[in-house]
Amino acid sequence: MGFHCVHPQTQGSEPRMVQASRFLRLTTPDMRGPDVMAVQRRLIALGVLSGGFDGEYNSQTRAAVIAFQRASGIRADGIVGPETWMALGLDQVAWGGGQYRLAVDTTSNLLSVYQNGRLTDTYPVTVGKPSTPTPVGDWVIIEKTENPGGPFGARWMRLSVPNGGYAIHGTDNPATIGQSVSHGCIRMRNEDVVRVYRMVPLGTMVTVTGQVFTTRLLHRYVTPGPDVQSLQQMMKTLGFYRGAVTGSYDAATEAAVRAFQSAYGLAADGMVGPDTAVAVQAQYDIRIGDTNP
Repeated sequence: MGFHCVHPQTQGSEPRMVQASRFLRLTTPDMRGPDVMAVQRRLIALGVLSGGFDGEYNSQTRAAVIAFQRASGIRADGIVGPETWMALGLDQVAWGGGQYRLAVDTTSNLLSVYQNGRLTDTYPVTVGKPSTPTPVGDWVIIEKTENPGGPFGARWMRLSVPNGGYAIHGTDNPATIGQSVSHGCIRMRNEDVVRVYRMVPLGTMVTVTGQVFTTRLLHRYVTPGPDVQSLQQMMKTLGFYRGAVTGSYDAATEAAVRAFQSAYGLAADGMVGPDTAVAVQAQYDIRIGDTNP
């Protein structure tokens, strides 16, 4: 899979597994957040979910997601990943022009504020880790939420990235600011995100620059690489691979991939394309209990 990119600053050649924000799903306790609320609002607008939206991924929300997935002809697993985000679509908020523009550099982990073309402020931020990078491109802010709480901190501003619930938001873990450890979201110190939130309206342009990570097809004859190593490590955690983590796509790796594909209803061809990559990442997140944005 890939993501929409406009005017990337640098083109990286190192392949990675998948680009995806956190996978929304039924957990104990229930996953909560403005990204869940965004899904619920879309499901209500599409006539799949009845009642209100509370930002809690409960059994009713999961049932609505499954019904939507079935109607859309995509895998009905109740997990909101890239394909489901794409099918749900985006609220129609166009670029509003205006005096402000934000720029995020994922190589220096900085967010810059421009007012009428002049740099006015710079803030340190957390961006996505290499396996779940922050999408490079020109986006706009399409939704704003005050006090979402938890890992989203004091403010949340969703971006117009079509394949996930990516946003600029606060954090309950300020020690991570300046690092590349998120699921693709851009985290700010709470006092900083409150300041930016007050300034910028819906439709504000956000330009994200940095390295563009791509996903290659993995199979028996692919050259060794860190993406194969990452695959082997995740498959090992999931219990499908018992060999050494070498980065070489050997027979044991292919057999593990086939077993995984069979277990999750995918074409068991032993190759890791977009569908298998997303499924592996989703199941890995579930196994390790990763619910962070």
